Amino acid sequence: MIKKAPIYSHPLLIHHLMDPEAREETKEDHDDKQVVTEIMARCFVPTRITTTSWEGFRFVGHEIRITEAMDCYGAVVWPSALVLCYFLERNAKQYNMVDKNVIEIGAGTGLVSIVASLLGARVTATDLPDLLGNLQYNISRNTKTSKHLPQVKELSWGVSLDTNFPRSSNNFDYILAADVVYAHPFLEELLVTFDHLCKETTTILWVMKFRLEKENQFVDRFKDLFDLEEISSFPSLNIKLYKGTKKNWRSA
Repeated sequence: MIKKAPIYSHPLLIHHLMDPEAREETKEDHDDKQVVTEIMARCFVPTRITTTSWEGFRFVGHEIRITEAMDCYGAVVWPSALVLCYFLERNAKQYNMVDKNVIEIGAGTGLVSIVASLLGARVTATDLPDLLGNLQYNISRNTKTSKHLPQVKELSWGVSLDTNFPRSSNNFDYILAADVVYAHPFLEELLVTFDHLCKETTTILWVMKFRLEKENQFVDRFKDLFDLEEISSFPSLNIKLYKGTKKNWRSA
């Protein structure tokens, strides 16, 4: 059984387009909806029913097949991941991934890591132990043609960082994160993890969906340690894309 409708019929988009009290559309609203529709159309459902359910995505000239686990929030492809994949593809010259050391925190199904790998990056995809099996499966099946085969590693935010990711050997050009901030009790540990993995030359590309006041509070805390620039916004999805760098790099 196919488990999802095509993502271009995403309920967030339907709600935005059908809300009778929506404000009069501006040029920015129109542009936002056009881009969001294009992003969401990168997802497709298989035309054939198979024994293994999967969902398809088209990025970087590849058909990417992702297996999800519907009983776990961390193993589902959320719109923020599509936004980040689309951004990486469309801005491949400005944010060149070729031969760069890239780590994704909260990789989930691995879609963002796969796209970064197909763009030529040396990728380390990380998440909690119970998600690593599905993450490894998705990455292995979709990166056979990559220049560098990605690694999959356990990363529990704030736990054993010096042991598993020693600062002396950390040399990440990019940290990628999609929808890692939500109503969970580990926001401080997440901030510590960002700080530990990030060096003066590291660029953070972080996509965030705003749901509750906690998200705003986390952004304020994040700004204590990092220079943060909003580089893209999708109001119809309540999603923003940020670029972050360590503050001491600028002050130096």
